Amino acid sequence: MAGVENLRVRLMPNDSARHYAVIGGGWAGCAAAVTLAAAGSQVSLFEAGKILGGRARRIEIDGRTLDNGQHILLGAYGASLKLMKQVGVKPAEALLRLPLQMRYPLQAGGEGMDFVAPRLPAPLHVAIALLRAKGLGKEDKMALARFSTTARWMGWQLHEDCSVAELLERFEQTPRLIRLMWNPLCIAALNTPPERASAKVFLNVLRDSLGARRAASDMLIPRIDLSAILPQAAAAYIGQRGGQAITGTAVGCLHATGDAGTWRLEDRQGGNLGEFAGIIIATGADAAAQLLDGARGPASACDTSALHALAYEPITTCYLQYAPTLRLPLPFCALADDPQRRAWGQFAFDRGQLSADAADAGLLAVVVSAAGQAIADGHAALLDGIAQQLAVDFGRPELSIPQWSKVITEKRATFSCTPGLQRPINTGLPSGLALAGDYVAGDYPATLEGAVRSGIAAARIVAA
Repeated sequence: MAGVENLRVRLMPNDSARHYAVIGGGWAGCAAAVTLAAAGSQVSLFEAGKILGGRARRIEIDGRTLDNGQHILLGAYGASLKLMKQVGVKPAEALLRLPLQMRYPLQAGGEGMDFVAPRLPAPLHVAIALLRAKGLGKEDKMALARFSTTARWMGWQLHEDCSVAELLERFEQTPRLIRLMWNPLCIAALNTPPERASAKVFLNVLRDSLGARRAASDMLIPRIDLSAILPQAAAAYIGQRGGQAITGTAVGCLHATGDAGTWRLEDRQGGNLGEFAGIIIATGADAAAQLLDGARGPASACDTSALHALAYEPITTCYLQYAPTLRLPLPFCALADDPQRRAWGQFAFDRGQLSADAADAGLLAVVVSAAGQAIADGHAALLDGIAQQLAVDFGRPELSIPQWSKVITEKRATFSCTPGLQRPINTGLPSGLALAGDYVAGDYPATLEGAVRSGIAAARIVAA
């Protein structure tokens, strides 16, 4: 082990004046490392796991390559899209771009709707989509138009935060519209039930999508695995500029050296990982708190209460394999909420239509956001419920019996985005330290875009 640790030190540049460390190889850490490397700095990116990507990465299960969760990006995610292009990924090839839509399979007794925005300038695209929408009554369409108009007039802002459920009540939204449009959007964006979700943050997302140019509201669905969309290319970009991405290495301790803003890192066995001009902590909130609480030097006095106070929500993705010839009507469908059955899938993705990999033919991914209750009865019960839900909603009995299935749950997928939540900030940290992660204070909830934005901001802080 000592020989391995010494090798790591030798691999690092001797001059630490412009050498920075990023701890955590998720999307926030990758964004921070790329930003520093692009500015001419040397970067060492440390990731405890075997593969980069954090909570949005490729995994290998039963000889299959899957994502640890199905994600949707938005056209409004400008920082993420720009970063992909910067590291050589072409978003047009890596992501399927669909217009704003909420489309249910209408076979289920007429329950559901078909809402698709045409490719027209904003806000005309939403108005036309509303006029053409199937499954909504006149009162539902008027309520949605009233919400959009009033929210624009308000600048998509609230003076005092409240729950999304309370906001929808204030805007006199109809029960059908809440069930078919607002609740699924809220859960997809914030991964927090509307009764507990922050209306301010929800309005921020709507402002940058519904309230912006038409392309900002587009839905972007990955065609390739999540590690290939950014982390893999980010590691190559860093390496081409004299840096390195080191996986399988967990940082255990931060030491402040005698020079202001300079830090030494140790792994969990006490091995020396080198000295750096600045450190970006881009781990999860719990790991970040542990590093700051256990730091030696001025960081030991940091207030980590906001990190410790965060609560979390799980996300579950159910993969179900059927015959390779199976295709859903659309690559991406919403699923009707039915409180009478114990199945909570909100969206179904036909991976065979999304991926160029022949191995994905007939593979469906069903997302269960805010999945705490859904996983309470165990994976077998959830998979059975999801399979029955698919069979009923699509009117296809064969979907009730998949050939193969797998449940993947991220128990701490996102922080609970509740009203008035005080998220961690970078103010008050010692010189040379910064936090990055989707939980750091910002406009967005725990999304890939929030992570990327925080990583870019943290890089600018330590390099300032």
